Amino acid sequence: MIDCPPGTSCPVIESVKGSDFCLLVTEPTPFGLSDLMLAVSMLRQLELPFGVVINRADVGTDDTAAYCEREHIPVLLQIPFRREIAQAYSKGVPLVEAFPEYHDKFRQLATAVARLAGTCTQNVSNLT
Repeated sequence: MIDCPPGTSCPVIESVKGSDFCLLVTEPTPFGLSDLMLAVSMLRQLELPFGVVINRADVGTDDTAAYCEREHIPVLLQIPFRREIAQAYSKGVPLVEAFPEYHDKFRQLATAVARLAGTCTQNVSNLT
């Protein structure tokens, strides 16, 4: 798993080349949508499979979700804005530890990524 900055700079392109799957994390803001559109264009040119996670999904507009639907891009997870999530994050506490209800959501995310990447050869239900 490789974490990259937003956008389509040379380091991003070099990082994703040869990847099995790219998970694009965005926010429903004009800047988030702009970066998402650039990344989608790049990944389509590189012919890499991808999906989207929308963070702070209930803040901003519905433009990001509408774009994904229009472009047939799978939105694999939506995480709402919650002050408690931000507080846990600021203390270095993982989301699934602070909010156990997200454990299953992230397990489902892992399963969807494996399926879309075509690498679903192992059972991801063992993830902890």
